[in-house]
Amino acid sequence: MDWLYMYMPIAGVEIFWPGLVLIGFSVGVIGGFFGMGGAWMVTPGLNILGFPMAFAIGTDIAHMAGKSMISTLRHSKFGNVDYKLGLIMVVGTVGGIECGAAVVMWLERLGRVESVVRYAYVIVLALIAVMVFYDYFKAVRKKKAGIEDRHGTEGVTWYKTLHKVKIPPMMHFKNAGITCSMWLPIFVSFVTGVLAGFLGIGGGLIRMPSLVYLVGCPTHIAVGTDLFEVAISGLWGTFTFGRYGRIELLGFVVMLTGAAIGAQIGTVATKYAKGMGIRVAFGLAVVACMISVILKQIGWNMSATVLILGAVGSICVYIMMIMFRGAAQELREKKLTAHK
Repeated sequence: MDWLYMYMPIAGVEIFWPGLVLIGFSVGVIGGFFGMGGAWMVTPGLNILGFPMAFAIGTDIAHMAGKSMISTLRHSKFGNVDYKLGLIMVVGTVGGIECGAAVVMWLERLGRVESVVRYAYVIVLALIAVMVFYDYFKAVRKKKAGIEDRHGTEGVTWYKTLHKVKIPPMMHFKNAGITCSMWLPIFVSFVTGVLAGFLGIGGGLIRMPSLVYLVGCPTHIAVGTDLFEVAISGLWGTFTFGRYGRIELLGFVVMLTGAAIGAQIGTVATKYAKGMGIRVAFGLAVVACMISVILKQIGWNMSATVLILGAVGSICVYIMMIMFRGAAQELREKKLTAHK
């Protein structure tokens, strides 16, 4: 079975290449659907497959940048990208990535990067999962009570309080349909930028829900705008980790090939999914990823590999079903319209 393993010359390890292909394609689908690079699954996935943590982070940031650019172009056609908001968020993200990457290099010198990053992943993933499901159940209660907000039935609406903080300059974002202090999106992007550099994620893991809950974007605009910002921050992150020699180019190419196809599918699927449905699916994916990281930390490597690949594959199939059903329904409606 040696043919199933590929030698990575820069990282100096042999990797199960079908796993790389599956992660690349599936996360392309998932990333295009959730509005993020999918690095919150890819970095632990690469580490579980055998990449040293620093290489897993650097390689995934490079892969994330390429895939996010493909998804952004697709979302732009649907009008889901607020470029003005995305460009402002880049300001905070760049500084955050530099801070996060510097911490990773420091931990690597101490020989503690593997365990520290995994524990940090578990904490962040747990917090995100709790927030997403709290938001869902709160929205369900409000819907039953007949209460509707600006974007329909919403659960967490922290952005309403934050919009009352009017520190100049105030800015209006047309596509997102919001007006807020310029410093709000910059602060959110700085925090997510630190996470991007430290955890090897594009920041989308927390930026997409932050755009919804803290900045006040509609879910579909948050998805497209986040991908645009992730693409830019990913290019900067690639440059940063490339300087440290922690990007495995062969692994990047293998994953990006599958991701280029998957990203098209995930992006189109958002056209047929409801905002709350996207958030619930996102929450389930976060929980699966968190458990896989815990299994890796306690030494259950095979169980962690099966769980992360199984979760990625299952969610990918679910998203593809949404796309095919939605497209089929749209075709039926067009035929009925044509016959009238």
